[in-house]
Amino acid sequence: MDDILREEIADLDIEEEEVLTAENALEAIENAWLNEKFSPEILPHKFDLVDCMLQQISHMEENMKSYLRIRLEKIEKYTIHILSEEAGREPDEAYLTPGELRFAKDYLGSVENLFKTVALQHMPTSFQGFEIDKISTKPNMQTHVFLRANERITGIVLPGVIDEEIDFEAGSQHIIQYNAIANLVKSGAVQLI
Repeated sequence: MDDILREEIADLDIEEEEVLTAENALEAIENAWLNEKFSPEILPHKFDLVDCMLQQISHMEENMKSYLRIRLEKIEKYTIHILSEEAGREPDEAYLTPGELRFAKDYLGSVENLFKTVALQHMPTSFQGFEIDKISTKPNMQTHVFLRANERITGIVLPGVIDEEIDFEAGSQHIIQYNAIANLVKSGAVQLI
């Protein structure tokens, strides 16, 4: 971190040893903006702070695009399974946004139409039945994942091991089957890495 950025942080009454957080950087740029807006004269440019924020925005935009792209890839790969699971959830517990739900239904309709127009219509009548469940794939919940515990967690039951439980200490890292910690991921108690 360069000296000018450290000065910006110091202006916020933050100790120099403290790491610049997104919240602190946002507060610093807002302060610079307000000072510039209300000052009758031009003030020294906060180039390093602006550059830092632009880099953060660019990085966040890349992460958001990647996040959305990964979700769409999963929806395409596991459409039938996801729609089935989503149908069993209450609206306030939905995993999909309304746009994602619409996309999943449209995608499934397109796949059905493709099968019917490209393949099934050219087969004998007895083979033209289309059973969507037969082409359904599900995520592999037994896959192993890397994780970091965000808090102390006790009593994690290991899949396939009778009566054996393990504990995670806050900050500890582990490799474990996803199905054993799926609810912990959803609750935020662990972070996949």
